[in-house]
Order: sequence, then structure tokens, then C-alpha cells
Amino acid sequence: MKKYFTLYKPFLLFLAAFFLTYIVLTFLYQHYLNSFEENEIDSITVMVSDNTEQVMRLFNNQSYIKKSEIHPYMKLFFNDKYVARIVEGCNVVSVIILFISFVVAFSGKLKITLLFIFGGSLLIYVLNVLRIAALSALIFYFPKQEPFLHGVLFPLYIYGVVFMLWLIWVRNFSRYASKNTK
Repeated sequence: MKKYFTLYKPFLLFLAAFFLTYIVLTFLYQHYLNSFEENEIDSITVMVSDNTEQVMRLFNNQSYIKKSEIHPYMKLFFNDKYVARIVEGCNVVSVIILFISFVVAFSGKLKITLLFIFGGSLLIYVLNVLRIAALSALIFYFPKQEPFLHGVLFPLYIYGVVFMLWLIWVRNFSRYASKNTK
């Protein structure tokens, strides 16, 4: 058994760091969400909604966000037509937690790791806001394509970006980067 632990030690350490980080961050995020009333929208989702509205207004002044009076989500209007809702799952926090967990599991120098986590998280956030704005416009013009756009194309887009960031991290900045370049 000791032979296998020695043989697979880097992989086991990666798994331990990844899952520990993921569990801790998920627990903290869940604690944050539990601090809101049952039908109250969390402040991160509100911020994502506000930023999405700002982006959409750059291209269409008849676009706006309105809080649902009954449910915990924001209604998104494009050309004065209700096209989508922004719920807690749209705020990309769970994707950022996944991103951070991977980077920590392959951590490099502390300063570079923290900068990459901050920069990558900010990029994911901004691209998510652009994703919601684009998705809303596309749903307005192509309503029959909503299942494909929301369920396939845009998740591929956001997870594709995360995957590319992971590749950049492992190849250029992680503790294994110097081994990969030689």
C-alpha cells in the first residue's frame, strides 16, 4: 500500500487540495446564501444583474432588469419584452469556486497564485455578464433556440474559458510549469 501511495502521491495531493478547497469554498458560499431570507435575492446575483443591465443598455436602451415581486430572481427585459430571468445559479460563483479549487490544487508561488485567482475570477465574472447579455438578445431574436443556447452553447463557452485558464495556469505558472517547459 505504501508503494502505491508513494507512486501516486502527486495525484493524491492534487485530489486532496482540490476537494478540500472546493468543500471549504462551497461551505462558505452556502453560508453566505443562507444569510438571506427565503425569497430574497443574494447581493452577488443582484450585482450580476445590474452589470448585465449596464452592458445591455450600451446596445439597446429598451433593455432593463426588474426584481420579481414573488420569486427570488431578476427579470431581464430586452426591447421591453421579458426574455429571461437571472437566478442565483447565473451569478457564476460556483464556476469560480471550481476554477479556484483547481488553481489551488496546482498552486505555484503564493503571489502568482493569488494574482491568477483574482484575475481569472474577474475574467470569468466579466465574461459571464457578457454571456447573459448576449444570451438575452439571442433569445429575443431566436426564441426557439433557447434550449440550445442556454443549455449547450453558453455553458460550453463559460466552461471552455475556465478550461483554457486551467491550461494556461498549469503550463505557465503552476509548480509543474518549469518541468513542462524543459
